[in-house]
Amino acid sequence: MNSSGIEKGVVSEEIEPPRGNRSRFAFACAILASMTSIILGYDIGVMSGAAIFIKDDLKLSDVQLEILMGILNIYSLVGSGAAGRTSDWIGRRYTIVLAGAFFFCGALLMGFATNYPFIMVGRFVAGIGVGYAMMIAPVYTAEVAPASSRGFLSSFPEIFINIGILLGYVSNYFFSKLPEHLGWRLMLGIGAIPAVCLAIGVLAMPESPRWLVLQGRLGDAFKVLDKTSNTREEAISRLNDIKRAAGIPEDMTDDVIVVPNRKTAGKGVWKDLIVRPTPAVRHILIACLGIHFSQQASGIDAVVLYSPTIFLKAGLKSKNDQLLATVAVGVVKTLFIVVGTCVVDRFGRRALFLTSMGGMFLSLTALGTSLTVIDRNPGQTIKWAIGLSVTMVMTFVATFSIGAGPVTWVYCSEIFPVRLRAQGASLGVMLNRLMSGIIGMTFLSLSKGLTIGGAFLLFAGVAAAAWAFFFTFLPETRGMPLEEMESLFGSYTANKKKNFTKEGKEVVEEQ
Repeated sequence: MNSSGIEKGVVSEEIEPPRGNRSRFAFACAILASMTSIILGYDIGVMSGAAIFIKDDLKLSDVQLEILMGILNIYSLVGSGAAGRTSDWIGRRYTIVLAGAFFFCGALLMGFATNYPFIMVGRFVAGIGVGYAMMIAPVYTAEVAPASSRGFLSSFPEIFINIGILLGYVSNYFFSKLPEHLGWRLMLGIGAIPAVCLAIGVLAMPESPRWLVLQGRLGDAFKVLDKTSNTREEAISRLNDIKRAAGIPEDMTDDVIVVPNRKTAGKGVWKDLIVRPTPAVRHILIACLGIHFSQQASGIDAVVLYSPTIFLKAGLKSKNDQLLATVAVGVVKTLFIVVGTCVVDRFGRRALFLTSMGGMFLSLTALGTSLTVIDRNPGQTIKWAIGLSVTMVMTFVATFSIGAGPVTWVYCSEIFPVRLRAQGASLGVMLNRLMSGIIGMTFLSLSKGLTIGGAFLLFAGVAAAAWAFFFTFLPETRGMPLEEMESLFGSYTANKKKNFTKEGKEVVEEQ
């Protein structure tokens, strides 16, 4: 028997005493990895309020301001595009360190910025870090978590994004009391603190077991799986599944092996992913890109980035009231993200997607209508329309947060085959950040061209189309082992006979 405790995938004959539940270790790993998402959330949240003061202090036009608000997501394409290859090369763990380092430098540059070009340089550096973070956190968590709790744990990045947004909103409120030229600089510069915490916390994290297997480090992979599985048998079963998916023969059980015909760090992946994909991989790619597009094109970043502006249009005149209402948006968003995270493994990904997008459509329609009424009656205080606008903003972020927010990252991080996962997920993140940047950089212009009510009615149309896409194309993936996920795809329909329960047992559904 070798030192990894495995012999041809069979448990040692020695009787091992019962062990406690190991899910707490996977829980801790998910928390540490998801801390990378705080840096994106904080930037989104803090910029919504800081923009009010940056515009006045640096004398920016509306076009300059919306470019400043949205450009970080465009810059993040650099990090997202490089993250797949980087994580296949140096590992998931050190890619997280790299993300924190970029954002630390970017936050300091923005905090010390003295003019518009200077702050744009800071946005560029921070954007690279955000791109890395957005891709690597859900991938790492999905690869460490056991199937029974993968949805719950893989939702953590979205929870931490919202914690970051809430912290940004709170930072806006308190630092707004300082002199204008100092307040916004502290709002942005203090974002370096989460990056430092991340660099320290990552030292306690193990590497992804699936990445370790692809490097031929079976012994190290088993140690991680043993710590994140409830039983030794489960750990060995997960290791055998990963080996099978990676094309490693079952009789290769040494702690360190040479992986047969292993293509080096990402080589050949783009061909298998885009140029000549199998029907299943093509379906997976379309599903991933469609989900990421829908999440952002339905307008969530318009609400999160421009909450004070929306509340101003809705009738809240003082900056203090706008910032307080924005904090309320952050609180609602965070609370409902927790709700979505807690039920994703109970009700499944598909049900939450459909419920969430349906609620977003209804709330966006009502919001667009109420803002149109207010816009067409200038000088009048229409209390019901003001109340409806504020309520619908809260309802929109709540319905987004129970499904489209967290489940996007869960679903897209688990559906790709292991060899294609890092770069497949990075494509989805790139589209996500591209759409987020487009929305952030055009919302003010869009609201002038279509009116602000018309802009939200446009987002409502996108939400309706997204609901139809989800209903038609997305099969349920709850509880299914990652290595078997590909079997659900390929028919370009959500109706599959084979499905899995929360415990990972195969069941047959009637058609």
